[in-house]
Amino acid sequence: MKTDLSTYNNDWYRPGGSLKRLSWYFINVLFFENPLNPSSGLKVFFLKCFGAQVGKGVVIKPGVNIKYPWKLSIGDFSWIGEKVWIDNLADVNIGRHVCISQGAMLLCGNHNYKKSTFDLIIGGITVKNGAWIGAKSVVCPGVILKNHSVLSVNSVATKDLEAFRIYQGNPAILVRNRITE
Repeated sequence: MKTDLSTYNNDWYRPGGSLKRLSWYFINVLFFENPLNPSSGLKVFFLKCFGAQVGKGVVIKPGVNIKYPWKLSIGDFSWIGEKVWIDNLADVNIGRHVCISQGAMLLCGNHNYKKSTFDLIIGGITVKNGAWIGAKSVVCPGVILKNHSVLSVNSVATKDLEAFRIYQGNPAILVRNRITE
């Protein structure tokens, strides 16, 4: 059996109305992806206007790309670094005091390579309180980063990360405990 992309069909997936998605597209390009806009306050305002749940003290750096804010929750005092991509085809829940470093990707979608139709597969992502996603790291669909877990620089989380543990590599494996002072 060979892949046949001419038969691809994800009509079942309805992330929001056309006008809502189009409006968000322009806001995202102008105020989020645009590196000339450093204002976290303005970004938080727009996220809330489009249905995101955003806590106090959230910092959103320039160059961030968010697919659907109505599928996003960010807790108090969390940081979203430069050029982070939140491809939230499903719900993404980010806890309090979370750091998502520059260039990290949270990917809620994938494709079923076992089917010739290459069907879309989605799964939510949860990043619990105090977790840190290192620069250029990737979190895959369905993954939970538990409290104060760390995904090291340029690593790929394909499975859940346990609390107070540090993971590294592709795929990410446990390398040590996280001890904070």
